[in-house]
Amino acid sequence: MKQPELVFYTRSRCPLCDKAKDVIIEVKKEYDFNLIEKDIDESDELTEKYGLMIPVVEIDGIEVQFGHIDPITLGEALTEKN
Repeated sequence: MKQPELVFYTRSRCPLCDKAKDVIIEVKKEYDFNLIEKDIDESDELTEKYGLMIPVVEIDGIEVQFGHIDPITLGEALTEKN
């Protein structure tokens, strides 16, 4: 079975993003997924799309959470993918 792909949209100097990254790392201990980190400041398109929403987590192209990222919601979304 193919691993889910979790895309984490972030930017530097973002305390909420730092907290979200910690949550993702904890969730990764229990769930198997490919983590792809994208800094929205490296793309005008991503900055325009996610500028006020970050951090944002997508799993297999579906936006799962933004702003406050919590382990329960992420775990549920990953469970559905497995």
